[in-house]
Amino acid sequence: MLQSLGYIGVTTARVDAWAGFATDLLGMQLADRSAHGFALRTDNRAGRLFLESGANEGVSAMGWEVADGDALARLATRLSDAGHPVVPGTPIEAEQRRVAELLIAHDPAGNRLEFFHGAAAAPSAFVPGRALSGFRTGALGLGHVVLTVRSLDAVLPFYVDLLGFRLSDYALRPFKAFFFHLNSRHHSFAAIETGVDGFHHLMVELDSLDDVGQAYDLAQLEEGRIGVTLGRHTNDFMTSFYARTPSDFMIELGWGGRSIDPATWQPFECDYGPSLWGHERSWLDDAKRAEARKLRLDAAAAGRRAPDFVRGAA
Repeated sequence: MLQSLGYIGVTTARVDAWAGFATDLLGMQLADRSAHGFALRTDNRAGRLFLESGANEGVSAMGWEVADGDALARLATRLSDAGHPVVPGTPIEAEQRRVAELLIAHDPAGNRLEFFHGAAAAPSAFVPGRALSGFRTGALGLGHVVLTVRSLDAVLPFYVDLLGFRLSDYALRPFKAFFFHLNSRHHSFAAIETGVDGFHHLMVELDSLDDVGQAYDLAQLEEGRIGVTLGRHTNDFMTSFYARTPSDFMIELGWGGRSIDPATWQPFECDYGPSLWGHERSWLDDAKRAEARKLRLDAAAAGRRAPDFVRGAA
C-alpha cells in the first residue's frame, strides 16, 4: 500500500544552524525560506525535508507516499478499523508539505505519521548546496528512517500488519534491529530496541562515493559532528557515515546501497554484526561498542566480503 518514504518534518529552534548544515555539509538545496522555516530539496520535488521553527527539537513527522486518493482512503479505513485514529490534513497542512492530500496518524510509540499522495514538483531544477553528483531518490523515495523503541513487539505489528512493510532482515547483536522494505531499496524503515522511544537517523543516498568521502572530510572539521564513523553495512552494503544534526538525531550519508527484488526476497538473520568494517558507534555504551567491534573483527577474520558494487533489481 505504501510506496516510499516521501519526506520528514523537523521542528527546531536552530533554524540558521540547520540551513548551514544542510547545504554546506549535506549538499541539499534550501528552498522557500520564510520566518517560519524552509524546505530542503534533494531532487526535482518541491521539498524532502521541511524545517519548522519551534521550541521542540527533533523529527516531528515522517511522510509516507501512496499512489492516489483511493489508496489514501483505503489506508484511512484500515487504520481506523484497527483502532488507530486518523485525521485528515487541512488544506494549509497539505500546502505546507507540497502535496495534494494528507492524512495524519500516530504509531504505537507516538510518532506522527503523515500519509499523502500528489507530491508537487519544484518549478526549477535541483541545484545542490555544494558540489556533488546528486541524491538517489525517484521511486525509492527520500531514503530510510530508523527509530529507537522501548519494545519491538509493541511497534512492529503496526508497521507490518497495517502498513504493509515487509521484512528484509534482522540482527540480534550487538542490539536487536529489524529492517523493512517497501520497494527495491533494501530498507525504508527500521527499528532498534534500545529501551527508549525516539528517532535514530534518516539515511540519504548519494550518487557518488566521492560525495560521501568529501562530506566526511567536511564533517571532521567540526568537533562532535560525526556520530558514526565511515564504514560499510553488512545487510544493505551501504558505505556511509552518520552526521549529528543541529537537532541531535543523525543523518546517514551513504553510497552503493543494495537493491532487492521485493517479489522474491527472502528475509534472513544477519548474524555477524551490522557492519563489515568501520561504523564506530558513539551512541552505544562501552560494552555494546566492544561487542560491535568484536563482531567486525570476527567478520574480517572469516573473510566476509560484500560485492564491490551491487544495485540488483533497480
